[in-house]
Amino acid sequence: MYYLLVYDYVPDILTKREPHRAEHLAKLRELHAAGAVVMAGAAGDPVDSAVIVFKGDGPGVVETFVASDPYVANGLVTKWRILPWNVVVGG
Repeated sequence: MYYLLVYDYVPDILTKREPHRAEHLAKLRELHAAGAVVMAGAAGDPVDSAVIVFKGDGPGVVETFVASDPYVANGLVTKWRILPWNVVVGG
């Protein structure tokens, strides 16, 4: 099963994320290496959100990531949601 984690960011996220970016990316890379994160990236022009695609048996790994993500802990994410994603092509 796939899950989308969708983040809405504060204005000027590209500047505000700098002190926390290395830790945020390290967590994502660790989950990617373990097969739990399929892909991730910022979205919008200018950037105002992000989408992270998770793969797993349930949303638990996504919830654990959100709870430990420095972007969330430091107020850079204004809203987030986890959406089950029923892939019909690819995957």
